[in-house]
Amino acid sequence: MKREKEFRGISVRLARNYLESLGGTIVDDDAVEGDGWRAELSAEQVAIGPSLELTEVTVAFEADEGFGEEAFEALIEDFSRKAMRAGG
Repeated sequence: MKREKEFRGISVRLARNYLESLGGTIVDDDAVEGDGWRAELSAEQVAIGPSLELTEVTVAFEADEGFGEEAFEALIEDFSRKAMRAGG
């Protein structure tokens, strides 16, 4: 199973920490592995309007078939909740 999602306004470091809090182990600067799953991280600056740029982190989630589709969806949803940013 594979899924790729983009998140704006977070850093790769923060994404790594979120994945680690979900049971993963940091493999290197751009990868975190858990029991039956792996996430590859990349980042780029994206323009928002004429003068603002944000960091967009792409997380490529991958899981073994034995991990289970429900568990895979829950992992992505849990990460997404952690990565969601709201102004205040």
